[in-house]
Amino acid sequence: MAMTFYDTLTRRSQPFESVTPGKVGIYVCGPTVYSEPHLGHARGPVVFDVLRRWFLHEGYEVRLVTNVTDVGHLTDDGDDGDDKLAKRAKLERLEPMEVAEKYFWSYFDAMARLGVWRPSVIPRATGHITEQIALTQELLERRLAYESAGSVYFDVSAWDAYGELSGRDPDELLQGTRLEVRSEKRDARDFALWKRAEENHIMRWPSPWGEGFPGWHIECSVMSTKYLGDEFDIHGGGLDLIFPHHECELAQARGAGKAFARTWMHWNMLTLGGEKMSKSKGHVVDLTTLLERHDPMVIRFHLLRSHYRSLSDFAPEALEASAAGLRRLRTGYESWGSAEDRPDGEDPWLAARARFASALNDDLATPEAIAVLFDVARDANRAVDAGEHGAGAWAKVLFDDLLEGVLGVTANAGTGAAKEAFDALVVLVLEERDEARRRRDFARSDTLRDRLADLGITVEDTASGSRWRRG
Repeated sequence: MAMTFYDTLTRRSQPFESVTPGKVGIYVCGPTVYSEPHLGHARGPVVFDVLRRWFLHEGYEVRLVTNVTDVGHLTDDGDDGDDKLAKRAKLERLEPMEVAEKYFWSYFDAMARLGVWRPSVIPRATGHITEQIALTQELLERRLAYESAGSVYFDVSAWDAYGELSGRDPDELLQGTRLEVRSEKRDARDFALWKRAEENHIMRWPSPWGEGFPGWHIECSVMSTKYLGDEFDIHGGGLDLIFPHHECELAQARGAGKAFARTWMHWNMLTLGGEKMSKSKGHVVDLTTLLERHDPMVIRFHLLRSHYRSLSDFAPEALEASAAGLRRLRTGYESWGSAEDRPDGEDPWLAARARFASALNDDLATPEAIAVLFDVARDANRAVDAGEHGAGAWAKVLFDDLLEGVLGVTANAGTGAAKEAFDALVVLVLEERDEARRRRDFARSDTLRDRLADLGITVEDTASGSRWRRG
């Protein structure tokens, strides 16, 4: 079955065909690094990490580019307000680049804990000022932009295709918009390619139009095509970026004669209490804190249990349900013996592998792929209980390949030193529990047993003492 993905531009699912056979180029809009990451920032990177892994699994070479915005993103997400980094720098009494560096590492450290592989290229907006000026000049030469009082704006009225990505009528975009106080724009719909730096603006560069800084949208048109070519396979981002950010990106790139992205994939929002998570409004679940309190693999697994295009509301109860589900998979995995012990002959799980592939080939349907793994775990447990240990060993091979290799969720509850330390702590708690039982302090014994159960540890009392297992 060929891969198909829903394309925001054409508003339909379409078969995937790479620009260069055997190779895939993906551009994903990354963070504006001015504060700590929240849970909403994790969904897209986890989804596109799975997409990257799936392409690799299917034999493609993959280049994934994720940008970092460290200049030009203003507080109103348009052409007005303060630069978000400069505003944060004043608040923290740091230089803007210190702020960018601090939160750059906070973000990518959190992604690493979630098992997200580092992108092939991580370009920063401030490292591509020359290229952004060059694209601005080209759009001026093509009469798709104009200079006004030291700023340069894209002329929306000169680009008939504006609105094609978001499905908005350019004429209707005038409703609810306003001209800037300085009346620099010819049309309220026009957007900045280059902004004049006011006297107190910290981040500024020389340009043919005077000192200033790039608009927010132009960095992605520049960096995607620089590292992936004028035409590339997939452009990804959050649903909230379709307009104005991606609409403006598309106009800039195609206005300069570039074919740009073949497929646009957008993930839906994570909400909290029915409202979009927003760090500017403080309505977020702090990702670093969440990672300290929960197994990062549970968080990753939870994010993959809903389809990337579906709206998903975060609730502690849902996270606990995901934790319980992952424990079931891991318990089965640990009871299936060694993958090296699988018998010769045909893999008994070929049909399951085909179902898994069919799910991911159908617009990266991770919930359906995970359902296949639960079916395998159930059937493998039954087979092993019936003495068919070979089926368990083959199931372990499948989990290594698909749960861990493709979905990026570790099948072991712990590995290496971390697993040894966890196991040692469980033994220590059981020794204390055995001592409480000898003292006939059954209330304390029950409390310790219940606390272990909360961690997914089942305790069995025997004549020779307590035994434990996961699940």
